[in-house]
Amino acid sequence: MPGFTKRERLFEALNQKQKQDRCANNVVAFIHKSMNPVRYIQKPHVFENRRFELNKALAFAGLVLGENGKLREITTAQTLSEAQERAGKLYKQLLARNTHSDILVFCRAELLQDNYFHAVFEATKSIADKIREKSGLSNDGARLVDDAFGGELPLLAFSPLQTETERSEHTGFMNLLKGIFGTFRNTLAHTPKIKWNINEQDAIDMLTFASYLHRKLDSCVRTRK
Repeated sequence: MPGFTKRERLFEALNQKQKQDRCANNVVAFIHKSMNPVRYIQKPHVFENRRFELNKALAFAGLVLGENGKLREITTAQTLSEAQERAGKLYKQLLARNTHSDILVFCRAELLQDNYFHAVFEATKSIADKIREKSGLSNDGARLVDDAFGGELPLLAFSPLQTETERSEHTGFMNLLKGIFGTFRNTLAHTPKIKWNINEQDAIDMLTFASYLHRKLDSCVRTRK
C-alpha cells in the first residue's frame, strides 16, 4: 500500500484479518498488546490519555478498557454525551481526590465533558452560592466576602477569633476567597473562552483549591443574626 500512512495500513491489516477470520479476535489482541500497562510504567499519563480516548469510541461497541489494560463488556452507548459521561477523565480524577461533593454537583455536566473553562467558572460560582446560603446576604464577589467575613465581629467566622493567631487565620481565608473571585470568577465572566487558555492540570489544581475552600466554608460558623 505505497503512499498510505502507518495508521491507514494498520487499519487495513486489521480490517482484512477480521474479514478473513470473521471475528474481531485480532483487533482485541492488538488493543490488549498495545495497551498493556507494562508498556507505560515510565509514562502512566500517556496510558490514561490513550485509554480515555479509546473508551469514548469503545462505548459504542459495548466495551470499555479497564486500568488492567483488558477489555470488558458494558451496556452499549447510544449517544455522544453518554459515551463522554462514561469516559469523563476530569470527573474521575476529582472523584479519586475525594473532591468536595458540591464541586461535583455544580460542575457535573462540565466535568463529564472535560470542559475545563466552564468547570472552573461553575466551581467559583458554587463558592459564592454557599457564602450567600450561610450568611443570608445577596451580593457577590469581593463585596460578598467583605460583608460576610469582614469587621471586628464578622457575620461568619472560620475560627473563634479569640487569639491573634485565630484572627490571622480568619483574615487569611477571607483573602483566599477574595482571591479566587478576582482571579477566576471575574476573569472568566469577562474573557472569551478561546482567549483564556486552561489545560487539564490547571483545571484540576483550581478545582482542588475550590474544594478546599468549600470544606472551610462548611466548618465556618455564624456569629450573629
